[in-house]
Amino acid sequence: MIAIELIGYIAGLTVALSLTPQVIKAWKTKSTKDISIGWTVIYAIGVTLWVIYGIGIRSFPVMITMSIEGALAFSVLFMKIRYG
Repeated sequence: MIAIELIGYIAGLTVALSLTPQVIKAWKTKSTKDISIGWTVIYAIGVTLWVIYGIGIRSFPVMITMSIEGALAFSVLFMKIRYG
């Protein structure tokens, strides 16, 4: 069971960290014109639902990694609203 949870953490962190370059680019350039607001909202909602699901099934890999991804997704959403 420990090995499969480790895979869950690695998979979740890999996906969560995939947003990092976009967050850094948007923050540095103060531009989000190439990011769809529709995608950003749907993505943020989806990640929020994943966190709720992780809590419901008591899965720490899902809860932790999706919370990281959620923070990144909501930061993109914030910058999209702020910088357009």
